[in-house]
Amino acid sequence: MTTNKGPISQFVEKYYLHFNAASLVDAAKGYNEQINKGAKMLVSMAGAMSTAEIGKIFAEMIRQDKVHIVSCTGANLEEDLMNLVAHKHYKRIPNYRDLTAKEERELMDKGLNRVTDTCIPEEEAFRRLQKHIFEIWKDADNKGERYYPHEFMYKLLLSGVLEQYYEIDIKDSWMYAAAQKNLPIVVPGWEDSTMGNIFTSYVLKGELKASTVKTGIEYMTYLSKWYPENSQNGVGFFQIGGGIAGDFPICVVPMLYQDMEQTDTPFWSYFCQISDSTTSYGSYSGAVPNEKITWGKLDWDTPKFIIESDATIVAPLVFAYVLGM
Repeated sequence: MTTNKGPISQFVEKYYLHFNAASLVDAAKGYNEQINKGAKMLVSMAGAMSTAEIGKIFAEMIRQDKVHIVSCTGANLEEDLMNLVAHKHYKRIPNYRDLTAKEERELMDKGLNRVTDTCIPEEEAFRRLQKHIFEIWKDADNKGERYYPHEFMYKLLLSGVLEQYYEIDIKDSWMYAAAQKNLPIVVPGWEDSTMGNIFTSYVLKGELKASTVKTGIEYMTYLSKWYPENSQNGVGFFQIGGGIAGDFPICVVPMLYQDMEQTDTPFWSYFCQISDSTTSYGSYSGAVPNEKITWGKLDWDTPKFIIESDATIVAPLVFAYVLGM
């Protein structure tokens, strides 16, 4: 057992010895090895990890430079801020499996949007952010300036205008930790998020120009420059869930290697995916890591791990191990 680690790390090393439990420990050790050799780490987040309050530990990962770039859905980008300003108004539904369709409608009528067992309050969360982010969008629009979705969120956080609403400790907001470091983030498919929908409504009403927010192609262009500049000692890929948050950034390597013919582009130096998607035909989220070799994303000897479990259980344990907790 590693004696210089904290009680959580010692616990998992003692008891997590087989099957998915062993994969968790192996992946966490591999993550540490990447950091110790000077490699950078990309963390991709799908699902609703921000509403699951991953910020309580992920913010510390960012502060301690264990994460160097994030790829996430628009939902994870905004829901961290929503939790920050409206946490006390959230409603937990432990018996969510028993809800009838009529009860689901009643929640909607009350302005409560359900994510599994947690309801996000529309008025205190969505609308509270909307009036302030619109001012930032409009200011950029008037000046003919363009920014990425996460840059607008950074501006909102760092302006201090949300401080009046804080309902959790600011240290538990991973977006605030990221904003303080100006951490690189890519947000593919931002348009399908709540803030993306709200922005679209202003475009339809003629109040904002669509071009004011930079697009996914521009995010890929940014990533295509970031990757070679940061891959001297390798760039690892830690994927929470599946979907576009993972598939978008991992493709930068074959794009550079094959389409740009930059054949000196190194493969990702580490890969881990936490997923409850079972291995299946035609599924990206359920594809085993070796399939990524054929697509030019990973090499045959890249350390590869897959943890088939609930990310809300697994990710905090991996992060705790990496932090030495």
